[in-house]
Formats: sequence, structure tokens, C-alpha cells
Amino acid sequence: MKKDIIPTIDISSILKNNFNSKKSVNTINQICRACIDIGFFQVIGHGLSFKDIKKICKVGNKFFKSSKDNKRKLSPKKWNNKNKNLYRGYFPNDVNGKEGLDIGDLKVSKNYSLKLNNQYIEYLNLNKSFDKKSIKILEKYFDSIFDLSETLFKCIIKIYKKNPKISHKAFSRLKTLSTLRFNYYPNQAKPVEISKHDGVALGCETHVDSGIFTVLYQDKKGGLQVQNRKTKKWHDVPFNKKALVVNTGRALEFLSKGKFKATNHRVLWNKSKRLSIPFFFEPSYDFKMDQSYLTGHKFKNNGQIYEKFLNKSLKKFIEYQR
Repeated sequence: MKKDIIPTIDISSILKNNFNSKKSVNTINQICRACIDIGFFQVIGHGLSFKDIKKICKVGNKFFKSSKDNKRKLSPKKWNNKNKNLYRGYFPNDVNGKEGLDIGDLKVSKNYSLKLNNQYIEYLNLNKSFDKKSIKILEKYFDSIFDLSETLFKCIIKIYKKNPKISHKAFSRLKTLSTLRFNYYPNQAKPVEISKHDGVALGCETHVDSGIFTVLYQDKKGGLQVQNRKTKKWHDVPFNKKALVVNTGRALEFLSKGKFKATNHRVLWNKSKRLSIPFFFEPSYDFKMDQSYLTGHKFKNNGQIYEKFLNKSLKKFIEYQR
């Protein structure tokens, strides 16, 4: 198996020198090549301390080890009819073999959510299930991973020789549909799916993501695999405690008119417990998915807002059939 199929890219030059230094330009070109060739890469020098990553993992593991009653306090209405939330919150492992917790922008207040009245901008009262210390850790991590994701997206904007500041047109805190998710794979008694491609037992189905980028921290259990677009062979995404895994999504594929394609990935069936923390970097709900935003060229069927784009994309995921 080719070990370097998924490149590791040091992005510290971009964080230190912005986007215009010679080293930064070289890094941006590496990101471009990785997005085109495989749609997956790992980043180091990303500015998040390993200490903070360990803290967020501890928060996630503590939550999933808590009682069913504590977890279901945050469940959407489908699994807890006392709650009004439909999109954000906790889902149990009888849905698709894993437990999950979806958290939106923690800056969204109850009043803002009610005033906006958007199906995806929901206030999730984390105080029901988390202590104040854990909530502060969640807030800090969401802020850091959002900023990192936007920096990566600004690299894409630079590839098109545009001003990175236009990212604010697509991403606005409080309106963004970005999601911090915790996936907890228990001792799965049986696979979620048997791959039609190669007959391998899976703990998470083969899929592509909906947004611009997914930025993931996976624990040392590993199990994540990516499909080579040309050979159709599957390759392990190696664990690197200093790295975050980045992959392209459907929204980036659309905005780039197919230049940066969303990539198939999956998780192998593993009987031991596993935690992964993906951050789905998604545009504002009212962002118009116009391909001229990046490419400068207008095309037919432009203008669909991201909320509708996401709504269509989520229909293939069983945990969102609510």
C-alpha cells in the first residue's frame, strides 16, 4: 500500500506570514494539488495545541460514557419528545451503529435562534448535559477549528487569484451551518455495511461530505479510509497525533465547477471503541451557491441558497432522517 497517498502539509507559514510569502504560495500549491489528486490531506502546524485536542477528546469521551438519560437530554425531538430541536443534538447508536453529537455555533443564543426561525440554526442548551468547564472547552475548540477551516478556504480563494477577504460573503458566524460533531463507535456487534466495492466490513458507510471542508481529529484506533479516484483502491488515513485530517466536500466541488471533487471515504468495522471529531465547515444558510463566486464565470442553475443545497445532501444520511 502506498504510504504517501495522503500528503501531510505544514501550514504554519500561512498562519505566520498570511498568504503572500514565497513559502505560503508553495503551501497553497500543495493544498491545491492534494485537493485535485486525492481530496484528502493532513495538516500540521495548524495552530491548535495537542493539549487542547486532548481536552476536547476528554470532553467527548466523558459525554458518551455518561448515562443514557444525560445524553438524551440533548436529543432532537425524534428521540426525546420533550425537546423542540430537530437538527442539533445527540443521536443513539441504534440509528446507524454509532452514537453522535452535533453541535452548531456555540455563539447562537436562544433568542437569536427564535428570532431567525431557521431550521438549521438551533440553540442547543448544553448546560443540560455538560458542566461549565466542558462548555468553555467546546467553545474554544469550535472557535479555533472554524478559524482554521476558514484559513484553508482562503487558500482556495487565493488559487483563483481573488481576495481572501471575500470568504466573509460565504461564511458568517451565527449564520453558518458548520457543525462540530463527535462520533463514538461502541463495541459494534455487526458491521453497518458490507462494501459493495470490495466486500470489506464497515463501521461507517461509504460517503462524501456535504460542505466545503471537513477537518477531523481521529484517535489512534484509526480505521478511516479514502478511495483513490483513479484506481478505486482504498487507502488508510494514518494516525498522526499532531495532525488534523482535511477532506473536500460537495459544496466545494460545486463552487469549483468540479475542479475539487468530493471524495469517497469510509470507516472500517472495528470491535473496539473509537472516537472521532469531525468539523463540517459549511457556508451560511443564505449563501447563494453561485459558481462565479470562485471561478468568475456565470453558469446556468446558479443561485440556490446553501440551506437548500444542504437539505438535499443530508437526505442520504440515515441519522438525519428525522
